[in-house]
Amino acid sequence: MAGCRGSLCCCCRWCCCCGEREIRTPEELTILGETQEEEDEILPRKDYESLDYDRCINDPYLEVLETVDNKKGRRFEAVKWMMVFAIGVCTGLVGLLVDSFVRLFTQLKFGVVQTSVEECSRQGCLALSLLELLGFNLTFVFLASLLVLIEPVAAGSGIPEIKCYLNGVKVPGIVRLRTLLCKVFGVLFSVAGGLFVGKEGPMIHSGAVVGAGLPQFQSISLQKIQFNFPYFRSDRDKRDFVSAGAAAGVAAAFGAPIGGTLFSLEEGSSFWNQGLTWKVLFCSMSATFTLNFFRSGIQFGSWGSFQLPGLLNFGEFKCSDSDKKCHLWTAMDLGFFIVMGVIGGLLGATFNCLNKRLAKYRMRNVHPKPKLVRVLESLLVSLVTTVVVFVASMVLGECRQMSSSSQIGNDSIQLQESAILQLFHQDGTFSPITLALFFVLYFLLACWTYGISVPSGLFVPSLLCGAAFGRLVANVLKSYIGLGHIYSGTFALIGAAAFLGGVVRMTISLTVILIESTNEITYGLPIMITLMVAKWTGDFFNKGIYDIHVGLRGVPLLEWETEVEMDKLRASDVMEPNLTYVYPHTRIQSLVSILRTTVHHAFPVVTENRGNEREFMKGNQLISNNIRFKKSSILTRAGEQRKRSQSMKSYPSSELRNMCDDHMASEEPAEKEDLLQQMLDRRYTPYPNLYPDQSPSEDWTMEERFRPLTFHGLILRSQLVTLLVRGVCYSESQSSASQPRLSYAEMAEDYPRYPDIHDLDLTLLNPRMIVDVTPYMNPSPFTVSPNTHVSQVFNLFRTMGLRHLPVVNAVGEIVGIITRHNLTYEFLQARLRQHYQTI
Repeated sequence: MAGCRGSLCCCCRWCCCCGEREIRTPEELTILGETQEEEDEILPRKDYESLDYDRCINDPYLEVLETVDNKKGRRFEAVKWMMVFAIGVCTGLVGLLVDSFVRLFTQLKFGVVQTSVEECSRQGCLALSLLELLGFNLTFVFLASLLVLIEPVAAGSGIPEIKCYLNGVKVPGIVRLRTLLCKVFGVLFSVAGGLFVGKEGPMIHSGAVVGAGLPQFQSISLQKIQFNFPYFRSDRDKRDFVSAGAAAGVAAAFGAPIGGTLFSLEEGSSFWNQGLTWKVLFCSMSATFTLNFFRSGIQFGSWGSFQLPGLLNFGEFKCSDSDKKCHLWTAMDLGFFIVMGVIGGLLGATFNCLNKRLAKYRMRNVHPKPKLVRVLESLLVSLVTTVVVFVASMVLGECRQMSSSSQIGNDSIQLQESAILQLFHQDGTFSPITLALFFVLYFLLACWTYGISVPSGLFVPSLLCGAAFGRLVANVLKSYIGLGHIYSGTFALIGAAAFLGGVVRMTISLTVILIESTNEITYGLPIMITLMVAKWTGDFFNKGIYDIHVGLRGVPLLEWETEVEMDKLRASDVMEPNLTYVYPHTRIQSLVSILRTTVHHAFPVVTENRGNEREFMKGNQLISNNIRFKKSSILTRAGEQRKRSQSMKSYPSSELRNMCDDHMASEEPAEKEDLLQQMLDRRYTPYPNLYPDQSPSEDWTMEERFRPLTFHGLILRSQLVTLLVRGVCYSESQSSASQPRLSYAEMAEDYPRYPDIHDLDLTLLNPRMIVDVTPYMNPSPFTVSPNTHVSQVFNLFRTMGLRHLPVVNAVGEIVGIITRHNLTYEFLQARLRQHYQTI
C-alpha cells in the first residue's frame, strides 16, 4: 500500500496537478521529520539518538587491551555468565510478583462481587453488584494510569520500544529503574482492573530493563547507591544483556525458553553470535526455572515439583478416551488451517488498521491536552468494558460461565486465562451465536484498549479472540458440515495462532512459543503453516502492530534488508556532504562553539589539504601540530618496507642481515622536498587561509565549506564533553605531550549519562587552550567508498550496529557521512524518486 501511495504521489507531481498551494517535497518532509498531510504519513524524526554498538578503538582502550591476558579474559567471561543468570532469576521473580498480586487483587475483587451477585440475584439488586465491580475496576485502572503519568514510556506493552533499542535506537527512559517499577505495578493494576490486556508483553519489557540495569550496579533513581563495578560500561555490552532480559521475559511469560531466545533473535537484535545464543538461552532457562520453582511451591505446596512453567499455560491437549474417532488433527484438517490462516491474517490486518486510526486520533486529540484527559480515557474504557462484560455475563448463558468462573481448579483466577483454557479444553459445545457475539465484542474492546495510558500486553487478548474464532469454526464444521472427527481444542489453538500471527506478524519464535506452551510437538506443522499464511495475508495490507506503533512514534527503525530497487543508489546519493568536523588539535573556544551550535553526536577528525603548508607552519604552533600529525599518520608502502627491513636485521641469519644492509645502502638519498608535498601541490590549488581554531561559518563560500579534508578518525560528542569537563588540554607554549591523559575507566565513568555541554562552566576554561583529541578518537572506524551500493552500506550499518559511517574517497578524503536517518525506508524512497527524476 505504501508503494501505491508513493506512486500516486509521484504521478501527481510529474503531471503538475498537486494543487495551487505550496507544498513540501518528500525529501524536505523526510529531512524535517514532519507529517505529510495528503497521506497522513508520519515520517521518521531526526531527534532520536543512535546507540554506540561499535567499539571505539582509541588509546585508552588499547591500554586496557594491553593488560588483558587469557586469565583476565576468562574472568570477564565468567562474570558475564553470572550476570545473565542473575538477570534470569530476577526476571522470574518479577513475574512471580506480578502473578501473585494479580491473583490477590482478583481474589479480593471477585470474593466481594460474587457474594453480592448471589444475594442480588434473589433480591433483584444486580445494579448494586455492578457498582461494586465498577468501584474495584475503576480504582485499579486509575492507579495504573497514575503510574503511567509518572513514567509515560511505561504505557503499552513495551515491545516496540525494546525492539527499537535492540535495533540501535536510544528511546529515552526505556530501560530506567523508574520505568520498571511503573511497568510492573501498572500492569498488575491493569489486569486486576478487568481491562482486556495481558501481562506477557510488559514482562518482556520488564526483563529487558532488568537486563540493562542489573549489570550496571547503579541507577539514576538511586544515585546515592553506587558500587565500584568496572565491567560492561558500553552500549555494546548493555545490548547483549537487554537481549537476554527480553528473552527471559518471554520465557517467564509462556514457559518457553527456546521461544524466548528466538523472539530476541527474530524481533530485536541486529547483531548475533554463537556465544550470545548460549547466554540468552541460559538466561531464559534461569527465568523459567525460577518462576516455575516458586509458583509450584506457593500454589501446590510442593517445592521442586515444577508444575507451572510460565504465567500462561495452555494445558494438555488430548482426546477423550470414550471418543475413538477423535484425533488431534489429520492431514485433511490442514486445508481448514490454511483457510483459518488467511482469515486470521485479514482479521489481524483489520485490527491493526483500526488500532492505528485510534492511535492517530489519540496523538491529535488526547495527548496534546492535559494529562488528566489520558486518565479519563482509561477510566472510560474500563467503565465500558466492565458494563459490557457484566451485562453479557448476566444475559448469555455460556458467557456467564466463561466470564464469572473465578476458579478452574485452584490455579486459574484471571478471567482471560480461564476463558482460554475453557475454549481449548471444555468438551461442551458453545453456541455459534454466543461465540460470534463474544468475538466481536472482545475484538472491538481489545482494539480500543491497546494504546490507552496503562501498561498493557496484547498476547492474551489476541489469543482469546483467536481461540473464540477457532472454536466457532470447529462448531460450524461439526454441526453444519458433519465432520465429527475434528478436535475442537485444536481448532481453537489454530484460531488463536492465526489471529495472533495476523496481529503481531511473528513466525519462527511464535511457532516455538506455542509448541512449548502446549507441550505438544505434533502441533508444530499446523501452527507453522497457519502463522506463515496469516503473516503473508496480513503483510499484503499493512505492517504488524508493533511496527505500526514504532512508525507512529517516528522512530528510524532499520529493517532486515533493503528493497531490490534501492541498489540503484550509491553511498554518495544518500550521504550527508555538509560536515561539521574538528581538527586533531583544536582550541577550546572552537570545540565549545561547535558543541553548542550543533546537535551532532560524532565529528570527523580531519586535516586540510593545502598547497602552502610550509608557510602555514611558520610561527603557529597549533597549525604546525595539525600538519605534523597529518604527515605522521600517512602510511606508505616504502615506509612499511623500510620498517620491516629494519626489523629483519634482528634475525640471526647473516644472509638476511646482509641483504637488508645492501638494500639500505643502495637507497638513494631522500629528496630535499617532501614527496607528499609535491603530490598535494599537483593535486590541489591553494585554499583560503583558515585557521583550525575557527568554527564553520555561514559566510563561507562553497569552496571554503567543501574543501578537501583528509580523514583521520571519529570522535563522539560525549568524549569531547568529557575532555572539556576534566580539563584535558595544553597551552600553545607547551608540547601536546604535556596534556593530561585519561584512562578508559575515567572516560566511561559517567556512562550512560554523560554531562551536557550546556551545563559546562566556561569560566573554568581558558578558551585559548588547545585540546589534542587524537588519543581519544576512533582512528579505524568502518568506512565505505562513495561508489558502494546502498544494499552493502545498509547491511554493514545494520549488522555491525553502527552509529556513523564515514564515506571516504580513494585518496583518503572524507566526502560525507551516513547515519541511521540516511538509511530509513522513507529517506531512501525520497532519494530514489530524486534519482528517477534525474535520469
